[in-house]
Formats: sequence, structure tokens, C-alpha cells
Amino acid sequence: MPTLHFKGKTFVQNHHLAVKYHQLVPKKELSLTDNISLHDNLIIQGDNLKALKALLPTYAGKVKCIYIDPPYNTGTDSGKWIYNDNVNSPMLKEWLGKVVDKEDLTRHDKWLCMMMPRLKILKELMQEEGVLFVSIDDNEEATLRLLLDEIFGYENFMGKLPRRTKSGGGSAASDFAIEHDYVIAYAKNKAELPRLFVPHDPDYATRYKEEDKDGKYFWDTMERSSTATKPYKITAPDGEVLTGKWFRAEETFLSDLEKGEVRFLKKKDGKWSVQFKQRMGNGRKLRSLIENEFKSNQAEYEEFGIKQKFDYPKPVSLIKELIQASTESEDIILDSFAGSGTTAHAVLELNKEDGGNRKFILVEQEDYANTITAERVRRVIKGVKTAKNENLKKGTGGTFSYFQLGESIEMESILTGKSLPSYEELARYIFYTATGQEFHEKKINRKTHFIGETEHYELYMLYEPNIDWLKQNALTLDGVRSMPKYTGKQRLVFAPAKYVDDYTLLEHRIDFCQLPYEIYRIQK
Repeated sequence: MPTLHFKGKTFVQNHHLAVKYHQLVPKKELSLTDNISLHDNLIIQGDNLKALKALLPTYAGKVKCIYIDPPYNTGTDSGKWIYNDNVNSPMLKEWLGKVVDKEDLTRHDKWLCMMMPRLKILKELMQEEGVLFVSIDDNEEATLRLLLDEIFGYENFMGKLPRRTKSGGGSAASDFAIEHDYVIAYAKNKAELPRLFVPHDPDYATRYKEEDKDGKYFWDTMERSSTATKPYKITAPDGEVLTGKWFRAEETFLSDLEKGEVRFLKKKDGKWSVQFKQRMGNGRKLRSLIENEFKSNQAEYEEFGIKQKFDYPKPVSLIKELIQASTESEDIILDSFAGSGTTAHAVLELNKEDGGNRKFILVEQEDYANTITAERVRRVIKGVKTAKNENLKKGTGGTFSYFQLGESIEMESILTGKSLPSYEELARYIFYTATGQEFHEKKINRKTHFIGETEHYELYMLYEPNIDWLKQNALTLDGVRSMPKYTGKQRLVFAPAKYVDDYTLLEHRIDFCQLPYEIYRIQK
């Protein structure tokens, strides 16, 4: 397999492991829910690399579909981060200076340095049956393919789907009038991934007029002018041997014939017509060529009445079809380059249409995360009275919780009392670091210090975000004796200190883990 080399790679290929966990700070005033929760639809404002790392304790291995629309890296230098444009944002320059420490990076080097750690964390967030879709154009399509081959494995490449983005114009183009970009698709584990289908177009679906115990179907002809199957002979009911270009392979035909899925009809000219039941099934496969109905549509975005202009918004229909093909009704969809919020719009609209309960997670690092991204989602949910689209006018209903990226969770900060994380945030960090499993905030019991359990362990944490409390509290003999009744699971207790001898801890099946010096790790 070809290997991708670029300046800065040695600095960033494992950088995602060194990114610190950060707090996710709820913003009630910006949310659209009565119950802010990390298990709600989410909009997160902040650096998307740090935000993705902060999501791992709750969502590692849980996301079914990821759609991202990263900067296309056209080289246009406007001095700020613009989606589908350049990588010369002050934020990225600062990050590159700290991590890569190189001055001679090309814009392609910068783009790859930016993308590699983000894609690696995205992969950690995906289910085994998860799918990643990336919009890109010719500026970075080739390098993106090599990068994704390296991270996901070339065997998990699913396809490159060219998309018609516009038509006409192009007088300013240097060589060709560019009217396309691409959607690149990779599976986390293609061997585990079921085939992707979307519902048939309504007009096409009308041909499935007959129905039996196995579902709807129509009689389709076996003989085609062009087919990839090997030639073989079919014997008609009267013994006539038929030759032709058959649509189905011989093995499939014989199986269908035995099951009653084939019929023979005499045509007016006396010749036999061989037909099989073409079943409706789960729908149709995604088309490799994304046509005009999925073109970029600025007017679609402007219908929301949001004054700030947003360039290059993706059409809702495109994202909805990708989600429809790759998810079921309870799945999670993530977009870490959220932009104008099209992915959330697509999820909400699809749920409205089929009664699903899919959830979205949006991450947007720019300052328009509230005024454009979240505001669009609010209007999709509530409805826009002036909209021409009836669905948009009525609104989809739904909720979302808005979070901002907070301070990093650093165990050393407990010594100084600076930037102390909340009880819930530290519990989430400890539980995920110790077990590698999903953390459930609702299971916390502050009275007993219980923060969660796994198949073999119960975890407890004595902690308050107060430096004086931390200096004065420890695991004591009374604390040990007051713990919940032993259930047979080993107990991990995290505390600032302990005033209990090792024999007593052993007797009560307790492993003591001192804060901040140690985060207990269980070998998987």
C-alpha cells in the first residue's frame, strides 16, 4: 500500500493521544431543552480536536454515521478560517507552532497535520458498523484518500462519489469550469457493515404492484441486452432450450426457479419470456454519481432569515440521503465541522418523516456557533413562518443541549486548586480512563461516592471542587465501613488520601487510588 509522507507527520501521527480531556460546560441560555444533558442532541462550541477528545468518555464506539465538510484548502488566503477555503487561521497557526514547530510547511502539509489527529479520534468514536463521509474537492482529494487509507485501512474504502455542485459560469476558471466536488466514504470495518440502501424514489416504487408473503415485487425480464453474467441455457416448460443474455447468474436463477420466483410467458410472436420477481427489498443503493438534485443551494440556507452570509452550505437532501443509507432510527450522527448546521437539519427532518429518534452531535469552533449553527437548528425545530417549504414552516420539533469547551482536566491542578473540574467531569474522566467504557452520569450517587460500575468493578470517588475540602478529606475507616454492601465486585476508590491500612482495604475488597498522582488503569 502506498505510504503518505508529509512534513510534520512525525509530530502529529500520535498527537491525538496527548490531547488533554477538557470539560464540556453546559449553556442553559443557548440550549433548546428543559433538561441539559450530554445524551441529548448536542451543539458544542470549541476547538474540534479538543471537543472530540472530550466526547470520548461518553461516545467512544457509539457513533454510527460521521459526515464532515472540512476546509477544501483552495489556497485562498483571507486571513481567517473559512470552510472549503484555506488553512491559515490564527487558531491553526498557533496549534501548528506548538505541536509541529516547523516554519516550512506547505499548505498541504498544514492541512494534513490538521486532519490526521481529528480523523483518528473520529475513528475511535465510530461503531464497528460505522461509516465516515467526507466532502472534498480536487485540492486535497488525493491526499485525503491516502490519509484515510492509512488510518482506516484501504480495505475499508467504500467509494468516491462525484457530486454536481453547479452548472454554467466558470469564466474565471484557469483551466476548466469546475462544477463538481466529491463525497469520500469509508467504513470502520467494512466486513461488518450491511449494505447501504435508501428508499426507492416514489415514482419508481409504484412499479412494485404485486405482493406476497415475502413483500412487494414486480415481474422483471431475465433477458437483457447487456449483462456481466456468464452465458448459460434455460429450458422452457415445453422443452425448448433458450439462449440469451441473462440478467441473473445461473446459480441464482436455478435457486429462484426452485422457490417459485420465476415464471415463463409466451409472447405474441410465440417466443418465451423468462421473468423473475424483482423484490422491493430495503430500497436502492446509493448512486455513485450525485446528480443535480443534490447541488449546493444558497437559497435553501437563506430561507432561515439569518442575516450572516454563509458560503458553500451543503444541501439538506444530500446529507439526509447519506444518513438515511447508513443509520437506523436510534443511531447517532456526528459532524465536527458543523458550519451552518445542515447535518442537524437533515437529522431532524428525517426523524420527522419516518418517526425516528436519531441524535446529532455538532462541533463548531468558530464564533458563529451560536448565531448561525445553533440559530439555524432552533429555527428548524420551531419552524420559520416565512419559509416557502411547508416542512420548514411547520418545524420538526426536538431539542438540543449547547455546550462550550471548558478548561482541561489536569490532575495536577488539584494540588494548586486552579481550574478544578466539576464532580461530574472528573468522574467521567476517571471512569473512562480506568475502564475504557461509556460513562453514565445518571448513575452517580454523591452520598455513597459511587460513580459507576463495570462487569467486574465498582468505582467510587471522594472529591469536591474545593481546595480546602481536598486538603481535609480522605478515605477513613468509617468511610470504608459505611460503603454499600459488598456485591462481589472489586471496588476502586479514588480519594485525595487514605487513613486506612492495606489489610483493611484488602478485607473490604478495595483498591485505593490516590488523586492526583494515580489514575488506575485496568488491562483490557
